[in-house]
Amino acid sequence: MKLYVLLISVVASLGGLLFGFDTAVISGTINFIQPYFGLSEAGLGWTVSSLLFGCTVGVFLAGKAGDHYGRKKVLMAAALFFIISAVGSASAHSLSFFVISRVLGGIAVGVASILSPMYIAELAPAKSRGTLVSLNQLAIVIGIQVAFFSNYLLVNTGDNNWRWMLLVMAAPAILLFFSMFLVPESPRWLVAWGRNDDALKVLIKTSGKESASFELKEIEETLKNQEVSTFRELLAPKVKPLLFIGIILAVFQQITGINTIMYYAPKIFADVGQSNDSALLQTILIGSTNLVFTLVAMVLIDRFGRKLLIIIGSTGMMLMLTGLSILYFSSQTSGVLVLVFILGYIAFFAASLGPALWVVATELFPNRLRSKGMSIAIVALWIACSIVSISFPVMLERLSGGITFLIFALICLANLLYVLKYVPETKGKTLEELEKEFVG
Repeated sequence: MKLYVLLISVVASLGGLLFGFDTAVISGTINFIQPYFGLSEAGLGWTVSSLLFGCTVGVFLAGKAGDHYGRKKVLMAAALFFIISAVGSASAHSLSFFVISRVLGGIAVGVASILSPMYIAELAPAKSRGTLVSLNQLAIVIGIQVAFFSNYLLVNTGDNNWRWMLLVMAAPAILLFFSMFLVPESPRWLVAWGRNDDALKVLIKTSGKESASFELKEIEETLKNQEVSTFRELLAPKVKPLLFIGIILAVFQQITGINTIMYYAPKIFADVGQSNDSALLQTILIGSTNLVFTLVAMVLIDRFGRKLLIIIGSTGMMLMLTGLSILYFSSQTSGVLVLVFILGYIAFFAASLGPALWVVATELFPNRLRSKGMSIAIVALWIACSIVSISFPVMLERLSGGITFLIFALICLANLLYVLKYVPETKGKTLEELEKEFVG
């Protein structure tokens, strides 16, 4: 039974793997697409961020489509968008065609970013939900690592190296599409559409015969006599604070600077005198650190809780970014020291805010409002990510690395203070128990 739930979660997390790959693969191409398309620093920021605008659209589409057609079918549609994006961006000869292809990939990333963790959360038993939802974050960082590694392997394949880097994404997208035929629909979505018998069959396989009937009754109780949900209901007095927590945590996850490292690591290393080959090799170390400490988070998140991990991680991120800032101010920007602080920052992020945000976002909202609440929170995440990604090259150029990384360190401090005061602990309870606790 545990193996069955794990296999379902692995299949769903392929959406996370594609999410990570598509957002990170661009980092290995920027030093090649910038001269190919004749991009300024600002133009590079907009081009890199084109995927993120698609993400915002994808999140909005995912919420409504996921409620209407089901989590499973919409994830399959996202897989098709990933395939189209991979082929389109790899074959682009004009900037406009390249950007359109990346936007389509962004729509798929947006859909995966909300539906993959939501689908896992709605199928996972309460005692292991944090670990299983974190599996999606693990898949994201594996996708990032695969992107970094494939970029490194393909860097010397000639003038079209960046095209091959982008085309690789089609392979896992095809795997996701066909794998989704093998998994069930979310039991909570089935109950919402009156398919209680089908939901019970799924719950028996995921939770066991003894608890399946009880869990089904809990789900029915939270959805009983309720009309189709609306976004306006997110502003109800008991729900609005949860929405704000979701939005603020999502924004902090991005504005603490994680994707400035993921997208622009080769550029940062090149700025301190590293060659393209060396810079791409160092991004593999970044991806490996991300992967190892995400595994650490998976071990700890159901044991110590989400809040404690975020508190420890935010403190560590702040210290690493402060060290990086001091390094730049002292003009001792050696590649080794820069790498040490960046790896430290990645380690603290991967063991805390990286996976914890996705877990908490699936747990905050009532069953009938989960997709809509997550949609708003994750849209805020992608908007924040877009702003940071667009502005980072310009900030680095005009403000210097010292000031830029100091700003991100102060944002980490603000996140720490916010979590200490406002974020509740959610470990060890069913989604229905959390709903009763938060909104009654």
